[in-house]
Amino acid sequence: MEGASEARRWMGRNAEKDSLREMVWRALESQGASVGEIWGSIPDFRGASDAAERLAQLPVWKDAQVVKSNPDKSQEPVRLRALVDGKRLYMPVPQLAQELPFVRLDPVALVAKGVSFAEAASIEGALMHGERVNFSDMEQMDVLVVGCVACGRRGGRTGKGAGFADLELGIFSELGLVAPSAPIVTTVHDLQIVSDEALPLQGHDFPLDLIVTPSQVVVTEYRHVRPRGVTWSAVREDQFQDIPFLSELRTQLEVERGRLGPEVSFKGG
Repeated sequence: MEGASEARRWMGRNAEKDSLREMVWRALESQGASVGEIWGSIPDFRGASDAAERLAQLPVWKDAQVVKSNPDKSQEPVRLRALVDGKRLYMPVPQLAQELPFVRLDPVALVAKGVSFAEAASIEGALMHGERVNFSDMEQMDVLVVGCVACGRRGGRTGKGAGFADLELGIFSELGLVAPSAPIVTTVHDLQIVSDEALPLQGHDFPLDLIVTPSQVVVTEYRHVRPRGVTWSAVREDQFQDIPFLSELRTQLEVERGRLGPEVSFKGG
């Protein structure tokens, strides 16, 4: 199976989470809750638009002016809703694999260019019509939407196992691009919510504040202090090789601050 082969790309970094992700992918597939090929990815799920609509009714969303969303297909309805609601939107380039790692989508600018919000909300449309920006060009974000393969009601989460979400959140914290009170949110299928024991929070984890599914909103309950930065010594060598800006960003922070900020480990998982 091609999808299963892709899933192995990130395997081997945490055996327990490898098994958990496979369990969730299999459950979504066997119960007809997935859309398209999901193995090895943040799964697209049936009801993603309903989950986005439920998120859009929450006060934290209505009050937000600037939203960050992951680039996965499952969060395309979230990106669309952000643009329709007049919010400025930041989306990372998939796997952060560009020197300018984010695109900014301004609904006012899109209207002026005659670009439909539906087109701009897609991964391809965002990369085509969004403005490529570096971290220094980004505004402080009010809501952070991350993709999950699985998540728990106490705020634990796992993505594909590559560590991109934790890396982003650590850098945002390091650079003051997100207020400590800004919620970290995900939209998932109900089948993606697993036991808290399966996803215990570790010191380097950024816990979820809200889990939104097509049928419910889960306000997570955790006693876990958010990390305040990144431990660069914990970055894997393949991340330095695959993500062009990482080495430069580390050097920049060392020069500006004289030392790195508070160290917080992040690893694939």
